[in-house]
Order: sequence, then C-alpha cells, then structure tokens
Amino acid sequence: MDEDRTTLAFPKHFLDELRARTNVVELVGRRVQLKKRGRDHWGCCPFHGEKTASFKVSEDRDDYHCFGCGAHGSAFDFVMQIEGLSFPEAVERLAEAAGMEVPKMQPEDRQKADRMSRLAEANEAAAKWFTAQLHGAAGAEARAYLERRGVGAKAVGDFRLGFAPDRNDGLKSALLDRDFTEAEQIEAGLIAKPDDGRAAYDRFRNRLMFPIADRRGRVIAFGGRALGEARAKYLNSPETPLFHKSRALYNLAMAREAARDAGTVIVAEGYMDVIALAEAGFRHAVAPLGTAVTEEQIALLWQMTAEPVFCLDGDAAGLRAAQRAAERALPILKPGKSLRFALLPEGLDPDDMVRSQGPDAMRELLGRTAGIAETLWRAATADRELGTPERRAALEKDLERLAFQIADETIRRHFLDDFRARARAAFRRPSRRDDRPWRPGQPGQRGFRREEEDLTALRASLPANAGRVPEETIVAALLAWPELLEEFGEQLDALQLRHDDLDRALVIMRDAAMRQAELDSGALSRHLLAAGYERLIARLSAPNAARLSFKSRKDTPYSEIREQFDATLHHYRIEAVQEELNEAVTIARRELSAEAFDRVSALKLELDRLMASEPTASGVARAEA
Repeated sequence: MDEDRTTLAFPKHFLDELRARTNVVELVGRRVQLKKRGRDHWGCCPFHGEKTASFKVSEDRDDYHCFGCGAHGSAFDFVMQIEGLSFPEAVERLAEAAGMEVPKMQPEDRQKADRMSRLAEANEAAAKWFTAQLHGAAGAEARAYLERRGVGAKAVGDFRLGFAPDRNDGLKSALLDRDFTEAEQIEAGLIAKPDDGRAAYDRFRNRLMFPIADRRGRVIAFGGRALGEARAKYLNSPETPLFHKSRALYNLAMAREAARDAGTVIVAEGYMDVIALAEAGFRHAVAPLGTAVTEEQIALLWQMTAEPVFCLDGDAAGLRAAQRAAERALPILKPGKSLRFALLPEGLDPDDMVRSQGPDAMRELLGRTAGIAETLWRAATADRELGTPERRAALEKDLERLAFQIADETIRRHFLDDFRARARAAFRRPSRRDDRPWRPGQPGQRGFRREEEDLTALRASLPANAGRVPEETIVAALLAWPELLEEFGEQLDALQLRHDDLDRALVIMRDAAMRQAELDSGALSRHLLAAGYERLIARLSAPNAARLSFKSRKDTPYSEIREQFDATLHHYRIEAVQEELNEAVTIARRELSAEAFDRVSALKLELDRLMASEPTASGVARAEA
C-alpha cells in the first residue's frame, strides 16, 4: 500500500532505515493484546469486532493480516488505519518514535518521483497494448502456443500475458499516440535506440510477453519468450530506474498474498513453471529473472516466509543451482531464516510434473525438502572419492570454508557441528587396505563383505516394534484436547502421517488453531466437517479413540494428558525412523554405495538420539502387532 507513495514523498534509503528500526510486533502490541503462536503473534483484530483471534502479526514478513476482514499491510499502514493519518503523517509519527529526523523533500527528489511515476504509467500502457495484441488477429500463433502448453484463459488473465507482434514500431507508435515520448519509452526499456543513428525500434518483437510487477502489482518490466527464430529464447527488459533484475521476482505480488495462507513460498526456475504451479493451486510461486538468485532476492523471499522452498530440476544442473543458492544465502543467514530445496525427478520441471502427475505429487515432493547444510553436503560429496586421509581432509577443509562464510556466529557454529557430524558418520566406513577409489561395488567383491556383515548386525540390533502407535489416536487426542495443537505445534508441523485422510485432517486442525485462539472440540469438528470429514469425525469421536494410554480418559488431568501425548509423539517418531532405517539398510545391502551408507549412518544416529531421550510417561497406546 505504501510503495507508490514511498517514491513520491520520501527518499527510499530513509524509509528503508525507518522500516528496519520499527518492530511491527511491538507497534501493534501497543494497541492489540498479542499471543505468540509459532513464529507469529495473534490477537483480535482492531479494525472489526471479533471474539476469536484471527489477526496475525508476522515479524518475519514485517506485516499484519486479518483473516476475518482482510486488513493487512506494513507498520506504516497500521498507523494510518488505526489513527486515521495520511502516509506522510504516519511516517512522521514512526520517525519520532524511532528517534529519526524526517528529511525534507528536495526539488530534485520531486522531479525523480514524477519521472518514476511516468515510467510506471508507460509500462502499464504497454502491458495493456500487449494484452490487446494477444487477443487480436496478430496473436493467433501466441494463443496456439499457450494452448499447446496447457495454459488456460484464467491464467492468461491472472498473469496479464500478452504478445509483441513482429514489427519494429508497433508499440512505439501506440505509445506515441498515448503521449509517451520516444525518450520516455527508451528510459522505460520498451524501445531501443541504435548507436548508429537509425530510428528507435520496439525491443520486444514476435514474443509472448510476461509482465513483471513489483510487490504492489505495478508493472515495472517485461520478459518475452521468442515464438520464432531468435538469438535469445528469453529476453528481459534492461535495467531501468524502475527495474533492477537482481531485486525483482516474477509473480511477487500474487505470491505475497497467497503466501499468507500457504505459509511458504516456492521458488521455480522460469515463468512457465510459475504459471503451471499457480494453475495447480500453488499461487505462492515466484521465479528469479533468468539469473542465479541474488542476496536481494533472498531478502525479498524472507519477507514472505522464513524458509522458502526452491523447486529445481533433479539433474546435475539442478543440484548445482541448489548449491549456488545455498552458498549465496550463507553470508546473510539469520536465526530462523533459511532455504529449503526440493529436487524434481530427473527429466521433469515443475510444469511437466504438475501437468503429468498432478498437484498431489507436487505436494508430496514439497513435503520432502532438504536444508542448506544437507544440500551443501550432497554437493560437496557427489562423485567424490574419500578413500584416503588426504581426501577426507580436503573435504573437511571445503566444508569449513563454506561454514566460515556465515556471518552469524551461532549459525556458523551449528553448521560446523553439523558438517563434522556428517563427516564422522561418513568416515566411519570400514577402512580399505589400499588407496583404490572408494566407490560402489557388488556383493561378494573384495572389500564389501565387511559392509554386508555390518548391515546384517545392525538390522539384528534394531529394537523390536512392540505394536505401532495408532495414528488415529494422535488425531483423536487433538480433537479431544485442542490445546495440544498449540502446545505441540512445532512437533505436529514436522509430523507426516502415513494415512492421507488423517494427515490432511491434521493440517486442517493446525491451520484452524493458528487462526483461532482458544479453539474447542466443537469448533474443531466444524472445521473438519466443512472439509468433508464427517465419517472421520465419527471415528475420532468414538469412546476409546483418544486413549493415549491404558488409563487416559476425558477427565484425566491435562498435565497427565500432556505427558502421555508427548510420549506418544516420541514413540511415533521412533517408529518412523526405524521404518526408514530398515528400508535404508535394505537399499544399502543391495547397492553398497557411499550414498546409501551415508543414509544408514545418519538414520542410526537419529534413532540413537531418540532412544536416549525417550520421555518417561508409561502406558503409551499401541496397536496390536
């Protein structure tokens, strides 16, 4: 809401500093009683009467949003709405609180603001002209291309797709008729002027056009895909006073709104990937503009979510792209801010996957992400021989070099610990009697008998599973005691149940708890009922469905219920890791590869940790084996 006014009234550097000094949670907290849930703060909306808390304030994104009335914005917007002030008045109020002096607008600043506004108007006029061309006679080939790619009419409208005809002066003439001078069009990046004195010509010709907008939806540039023979398949606007490629993201405005509900942001590689994801229901997708992601773009992503997910091709190029993004983030990592990575099956991009396998396959993929440390470890060890002490020392040095790029001392220490733990697990491989490359082999070959013996012994040593924790018990307990949803929020967010209906019900319940404070069982049931889970509610409400132990009942003190639920979740996690470890052992015995052994070692360490920290509550509910 404030961005257009920003360039008109105050220097950008001043407003950026004022934003940095203003904590939106503290600001709103002076007017609204807020309660922290997860990473966000919740309270009753000050802009409409409500009894349940649907007003969320996010320190990560530096904004607020009401799920009841739709009010949302920045610290500036909050002061304007709550006190009825203009934007300049709100700036003065916040600057006074922050101990900052408001700079006076200089004549040259006003001239610059007017010029920027004029360039934005030229881009908007160009976007409308490109849209008209797409739907006219000249756009037949572009429409056929979109149809072949499966892009529907709604997506064409939502993304304001257009077409630039194969003419030198089509757009130029149209904008001249709208009183935009040739100089303004050149400065906006819409036409180009040759150095040899020839007439200026349209920069985009015979291309499908993708408008690029800023965070408020204002068109600031374009991307164009060639529909015929061209030296460049994709062409972006040049750098202009409005557009800086390193600080922009495709679909930023739509994704900012969608990310409020999704809780995350997906980073794809191209325009068509973003559009395909949006058509499949993932409107919270963005893309960098043809280059590797920059620190400025990562900062933009962190304004929307603490851990954006990069969805990349699963081939070697995709792993390299993930590595570059992970390394780019290292110097600017902050506690609670990171990146996640989901690598697609080799040969597929997001567009291919959602169209061939459907949204559920994409959701499953996005639920199996790797963090920065794991991504860098994979990249550092891919196709690397570790058969000698010198080679292992070189790996350790490379990992230390990466960790020391991190400015935050606490995060750096944790990365060093993580890398050293991974290295220790990898280096515990049975030693070789020679310096031959350490590579996968076949069972029965010299040097692999020991691994087979170790894996057999490991499988025999795994604790027996004395009956599984019923997943229905976990969900039924949450329905019976909704306060568990808030108290165990982080553990539940990390939980992935085996049964799809229960897993989806868990997501609905967590979402309801995040939006509404002091949720009771009846309200929770109504949320599930609205999602079509009538039969599931009947099962979950059965007399013994929520028996966390052999003695838990509805009249059991909550302190005991809490202990029993904690123990139940812990046992469920142990079972899940045991299953993963059993599967990993099977794969390792079959493949005898370094990667498979890494997986076994990591899971064994995780299982040992879980077994050592087992809660004391007894009588945890188990299913019959």
